[in-house]
Amino acid sequence: MTQLQEAVAQVFAPQGGLALAEPAFTPRPGQTRMALAVAGAIEEGQVLVVEAGTGVGKTYAYLVPALLSGQRVLVSTATKALQDQLFARDLPRLVHGLGLPLRMARLKGRSSYLCVERLERVRQGRTAPQDPQVLRAVAEVERWARVTRSGDLAELTALDERSAALPLVTSTKDNCLGSDCPHWQGCHVNHARQQALEADVVVVNHHLLFADLDVRDSGMAHLLPNTGVVVIDEAHQLNDIGVQFAGEALSSQQLVGYARDALRLTQEHARGMADWLVLCATLEQAMRELRLQAGKPPVGGRLAWQAVTPQGLDPVKWRAALVRLGQSLRALLIPLAALEGAATDLQRLYERGAELLARLARFASAAGDECVRWLEVGAQYLRMLESPLSIARIMQQRLLQRSLEDGGTSQGEELDPSRKKAWIFTSATLGNDAQLSWFVDSCGLRGAQVLQVESPFDYHRQAGIYVPQPFAAAGSAQHSEQVAQLVLDAAQRLGGRTLVLTTTIKALQAISASLRSNLGLFADLDVLVQGEAPKLALIQRFMAAGAGAGRGAILVASATFWEGVDLPGDVLQLVVIDKLPFPPPDDPLVEARSRLLESVGRAAFHDYMLPEAALALKQGAGRLIRSETDRGVLVICDSRLVTMGYGAKLMSALPPMRVLTGAPEFDEALELLKVQARSSDSEPGAAADSETRK
Repeated sequence: MTQLQEAVAQVFAPQGGLALAEPAFTPRPGQTRMALAVAGAIEEGQVLVVEAGTGVGKTYAYLVPALLSGQRVLVSTATKALQDQLFARDLPRLVHGLGLPLRMARLKGRSSYLCVERLERVRQGRTAPQDPQVLRAVAEVERWARVTRSGDLAELTALDERSAALPLVTSTKDNCLGSDCPHWQGCHVNHARQQALEADVVVVNHHLLFADLDVRDSGMAHLLPNTGVVVIDEAHQLNDIGVQFAGEALSSQQLVGYARDALRLTQEHARGMADWLVLCATLEQAMRELRLQAGKPPVGGRLAWQAVTPQGLDPVKWRAALVRLGQSLRALLIPLAALEGAATDLQRLYERGAELLARLARFASAAGDECVRWLEVGAQYLRMLESPLSIARIMQQRLLQRSLEDGGTSQGEELDPSRKKAWIFTSATLGNDAQLSWFVDSCGLRGAQVLQVESPFDYHRQAGIYVPQPFAAAGSAQHSEQVAQLVLDAAQRLGGRTLVLTTTIKALQAISASLRSNLGLFADLDVLVQGEAPKLALIQRFMAAGAGAGRGAILVASATFWEGVDLPGDVLQLVVIDKLPFPPPDDPLVEARSRLLESVGRAAFHDYMLPEAALALKQGAGRLIRSETDRGVLVICDSRLVTMGYGAKLMSALPPMRVLTGAPEFDEALELLKVQARSSDSEPGAAADSETRK
């Protein structure tokens, strides 16, 4: 055992540092095993992939060895919510408990911070909105701006993350004035970056991690500090987030925003030098015409784009609209380029426009063989996207390779292992085999150490799984109605405490509408629906209802609620999944990955669709049991789980819950949950347990 591993073992011992710092701490063999593996990887500068089941306490298992290593640590999460939790709660608690004199910093993307210059422009009326609701939100931001030190908009908990006020008071890479900004010295983004450079432990998110690749490669100063230990938490989302940054994107919002910025800046600095009003209006009109050629938003919002023209669109009309858009953008750039010695704002405007034109030219030609392209179409917007099929090459060439090469050594010189970066990738769901192939292959991590740590929960005792039969076929007209009826009957017996996870927005709308129709206005249950309020607000309302504060609640959600939602105790007793979460076959990215597999003789369903569904199902089921005292039932309203040959593989991906073989056993399980909720309303143990298993 190495010196670091010995120190880590002492911290996790029954009378060790964690037990002394947190009286409720209970040693877990799995947590200690993971922590020792992380310590070994750090000392050897290795790549380690760890699947840690729910309840293992992976957060402390990677933080303790990382903090004790004496090296600079970077932790990346998939969500800002976990990023904030780590920085505001878990890290301070651990650093204080272990008595470590470490400086900590949290770094987010530019759009998470207030831009004082843009707020000033709104205040002066130069970009003031007309909508009274948006004006009120901006006024709230202005009041907060007088007292904030960090400028992190997450401090404004009442401000909806979808608010139209946010683009008005934040900057982007395109519209940031850089060192020419009059507020450069007091810039919140600069301050956050400087704190990160000076810190011993920095918490970021995956979006920023990948965005920093472009910043580094463009020759700009490093946004993220050089580190000795990199931990990627919620690693199962790494591939999906990575492909977004590895590709290209061009949206109607970007082009319309450019036209409006161009009109404002040319009126300020180059009035009369060209007919700017006509040039900018022509660009906006050309963008609107291209949006019209895309037609009505398709189901799912995406159109495949394998050739030069998106699927289902008229090739001649699409090409003509695309050419007009390029011509109008080029017409605006010509007089901008002729303004020698122009203001810095205009120089930046020209560079920004030239980049947009180059991107547009890329989308006017066919996509490469190793890329997938698609068109996102909304009621008022259009977005062109192109991405690689995986991030394996990026990980090998631009992340891991960079971590293994030290700038202080000459080419070909062997590095001392102690000087190599250690990379720790971890999540509760990374694969369905011993090699964790689902994650390892897609992220180019073959050859990495792999460790699986089972959950300490007794799932057979704590939870049951029920597949109702007979039941309407998934996708049929009657399916959502039958799901809603099952949910209604069960939730009324439990007093709410029910989470419904749907695989599509259409099903979410149908199930929630049916529930509300059947319950009426004066029922004793509320139906909370994703999209009708911010995610955090919905979770808080659901938890308050589950704790007995007023009426019970049913939460109907999709997408982001399948993971990252922690509802321990009796707040949540029933999780209902409407159908098996196979990737949508008409999704352009799914189609392209399927074609690639089939081109090399592999079966797309078995090698791609099925593993994806298994991982998604495992994530959704993981919402149910969050502590050793939790009890609950998982219902999957899709008979294919028991009637199709692949059902056994999907069942094996789920936690080992006891199987409820019929309606009587399901009813009995609900009655037991109802009794338990009544008897434990006054016991706070589950919440405390959830806090101490980090």
